[in-house]
Amino acid sequence: MKKQLIYTNMNNSNVLQIRQIIFENFNEIDLRFNNDQIYELLKKNQNFDQSQTIDDLESDFKKLEDDGLVRCIAQNFTTQWFKIFDDVEKIHCDSCKNDIYIGKEESRVCPNSDCNSNL
Repeated sequence: MKKQLIYTNMNNSNVLQIRQIIFENFNEIDLRFNNDQIYELLKKNQNFDQSQTIDDLESDFKKLEDDGLVRCIAQNFTTQWFKIFDDVEKIHCDSCKNDIYIGKEESRVCPNSDCNSNL
């Protein structure tokens, strides 16, 4: 793991926050990371709902898999290990005015569910 930052510049969407965490901490194709590591970083974010448990994030990680950002390489009970498919890049969405984090091979659509504009 590279660095641990507090994420405050995104809205309260878990998926968007997880994308930022992956970009800033796990943005290497050969690097393995797990949902527990992401969860610990999320808990440091003041915008994260602290009442959520790791189990509450299961659908968020599934969405990231479905979007093609990450692939699950192993699982043990509630711990899932992931790798990214390709480098993640930071792009500014002119429509929603947010910096978003998207894999180079993902479709060029803003992952902010309130926006979904073409990038």
